[in-house]
Amino acid sequence: MTLATDNPQDTTTAGTLFVAFELSEKTWKLGFTTGHGQKPRERTVSARQQERVLDEIAQAKRRMALPESAAVVSCYEAGREGFWLHRFLQGHGITNHVVDSSSIEVNRRRRRAKSDGLDVRKLLSMLMRYHHGERQVWQVVKVPSMEAEDQRHLHRDLETLKQERASTTTRIQGLLSSQGLRVTSLTKLPEQLEALRLWDGSPIPPGLRRRVLRVYAHHTFLSEQIAAVEAERRAQLQASTDACMDKVRQLMQLKGIGINGAWLLVMEFFGWRAFKNRREVGGLGDFWKK
Repeated sequence: MTLATDNPQDTTTAGTLFVAFELSEKTWKLGFTTGHGQKPRERTVSARQQERVLDEIAQAKRRMALPESAAVVSCYEAGREGFWLHRFLQGHGITNHVVDSSSIEVNRRRRRAKSDGLDVRKLLSMLMRYHHGERQVWQVVKVPSMEAEDQRHLHRDLETLKQERASTTTRIQGLLSSQGLRVTSLTKLPEQLEALRLWDGSPIPPGLRRRVLRVYAHHTFLSEQIAAVEAERRAQLQASTDACMDKVRQLMQLKGIGINGAWLLVMEFFGWRAFKNRREVGGLGDFWKK
């Protein structure tokens, strides 16, 4: 039986510097190598120090006897850093891959879930495997353009505001329930509080009343913000000539699809993503449930 051997000087990797980023809030760990069998060079830099990152890449090329013009391929796990780092690396001629953390392969024999972060050496190994054509090791995230990413803020902000308002409603109902009280609507809550009575006929205690009104004030503020965001969305839909707005208007013509569904479908799915098969389309169900 003939075994294939890993050759660090394989023509597919010769002259290529592989870089893996392990990102955290305060520090970034960078791993460098030119191929399998070579001990990775590891360096730690302060988070978001762009010039330091470029300097470490240049130093790694010199230490590994690569020319300044050598190709650089990098990767990092998708997370709180978003896509700005990807754009920064691409802007400096580096081929970067943003990896979906949940798609990274795990050792099924051990039956364990992937940890929150991978060691930089493991990331390097998987990056080289991916570079050589092993596409099953992970899924690469499709990075939206700056314009497409910015368009997602309005509906995401609206969803966040609605969730926060719902939490204030739940909090008010919980506070009143602790005294055996219930209101069916928050439309005229201050007046309702004046009329509510405890089990013995006494009015609501002043401390509880003040607390409920403070939560209600936040509820009212959130409602005003929601109304403002929805007005902004309607204005864009009526006046904008952007191609995305045309798609939203077209979807709204279909029975059963309103502005919320049409807007979400265009801005999150069909505006900039590219689907290759039915499985990728079906995977949107998990996103829809979030």
